[in-house]
Amino acid sequence: MDIPNMGVPAELADRMSMAEQHEYLRARFSRRRMLRAGAVTVGAVAVGGALGSAPAFAAPAGPQLLTGATTAGIDGALVAPIGRHLQFGPEPDTQFRISWQVPAPVKKPFLRFGKHPWELSHRIQAEVRALHTPALTPNSQPVDQYYLHVALEDLQPDTTYYYGVGHEGFDPASQQRISTLHTFRTAPPRDRRWGKVYEPFTFTAFGDQGVSAHAAGNDNIIKAQKPAFHLHAGDICYADPAGSGTDPDKSVFNARTWDDFLVQTETVAADIPWMVAYGNHDIEAWYSPNGYGGENSRFFLPDNGPDPRKVPGVYTFRYKNVGVVSLDANDVSYEIPANLGLSAGQQTKWLERTLKDLRSDETVDFIVVFFHHCAFSTTVAHASEGGVREAWVPLFEKYRVDLVINGHNHIYERTDAILGNKVSKQVPSGATVEPAKDGVVYVTAGAAGRSLYKFDAPDTYEGHENHQDEVTTYYWGKGRVKVPETIQWSRVRYTGYSFIKVDVTPAHLGQKSVMKVTALAENGTRIDDYTILRKVGEGWDSDRDDDGQGGGWGW
Repeated sequence: MDIPNMGVPAELADRMSMAEQHEYLRARFSRRRMLRAGAVTVGAVAVGGALGSAPAFAAPAGPQLLTGATTAGIDGALVAPIGRHLQFGPEPDTQFRISWQVPAPVKKPFLRFGKHPWELSHRIQAEVRALHTPALTPNSQPVDQYYLHVALEDLQPDTTYYYGVGHEGFDPASQQRISTLHTFRTAPPRDRRWGKVYEPFTFTAFGDQGVSAHAAGNDNIIKAQKPAFHLHAGDICYADPAGSGTDPDKSVFNARTWDDFLVQTETVAADIPWMVAYGNHDIEAWYSPNGYGGENSRFFLPDNGPDPRKVPGVYTFRYKNVGVVSLDANDVSYEIPANLGLSAGQQTKWLERTLKDLRSDETVDFIVVFFHHCAFSTTVAHASEGGVREAWVPLFEKYRVDLVINGHNHIYERTDAILGNKVSKQVPSGATVEPAKDGVVYVTAGAAGRSLYKFDAPDTYEGHENHQDEVTTYYWGKGRVKVPETIQWSRVRYTGYSFIKVDVTPAHLGQKSVMKVTALAENGTRIDDYTILRKVGEGWDSDRDDDGQGGGWGW
């Protein structure tokens, strides 16, 4: 027996209890167990077809999604999957989406999963979304990229699953590939019967990441927080560094930046659902529909928005006592109007229905909305988006959204509580806010990895307070007009790489659930924190009329 290979691989040991490690070793040296690990059991889905045989997900104008890719002469044993990234389905307690990439065409791509690393008997064929980008400029080369996806349904809630991805010649259940396995955990069922209280949990968020040492550093700190999921508020990888969302951007577009990004992000996203919204740099205009054809190939997001083909980054999910809403702010942006009016108002109508539904859901305490363009920011680069203020801020206030997360500006900035574009309550670091009566707090967390922006006003953050009562800034109005304004709501400003960590502590009916928001610099130093409270059972009552508008708050 080869003594050096008798232990549990380090990649697996980090995810396994001691009991699981003992069981793994016992199973590894049992011939019968090994045969079970490599076989497809009765009832499992068989894998068939070659890469490219699945229907194309989107039909672009210009670059073509491949409907057939040759695998002739390619040894699958020499092609390793890369860029694994998880996404929730619409119901995180029973639905997961597993995505990855291969650097060359392979035969019969598949996913194995099970509750133990020695029992990966479930084998499911992967959907292929192959993306072809022709030479966009005289000096560029065509690029073929191969993205693979599996939808997992009817999973058991609150359960850890092991998974591995492979293809003909590369089986993750084999002894040689066992170290490539990863895990994910489904959410608990959303049920508060019998006085049950959800366990505390953490999620993280940022925007404007790209590929850099700072981006990778933020990923490492995020992984250390052990979040249940991560929210990415747009401008994901910057393959299009121009960001106008128009055809001339092709002169600087580099499709291979996506390869680098997915490899960088895999360190976290292979085990933690990576839920993205789309920013202006994510509109790659030469891919249809609406510049999102490339994103449709790379990500497998929930499809419960108003029109997943037209605005695919718009969706909602509920995790324990938190309802999360992702929006496409390109649809309402006056500053960068490439996709302005894309949904013809359908996204805003869907948003109101969704917020009302979340507020009436007895299992949901907090509502978190994330999207790219800032509702409230004071940087010299982009400042605030007037289109967001007009279309969505009144809805955030009507339904008292607990936390709004934006990117776009490459800094950290947090507001006081706001109602009607004015401060409704001052919220210094360490303070507590109750949105039901105090108003809405907005966080810009766009310092995930790209070059940083500046403020005209001095930085002011925890331990380095330099508050100014008024800041002169502007917002974007119709026709890309900069409208000057003097504001009082800019409470925390930090010019440095950072992200936010949100710790949620649910409570019993009638008590107050807690959501603590902490901003961490890329070295882990705390730069801001505040606490959001929400009384359990406090929600929207459509029969109550506090404001004459046919609805109100019932508490």
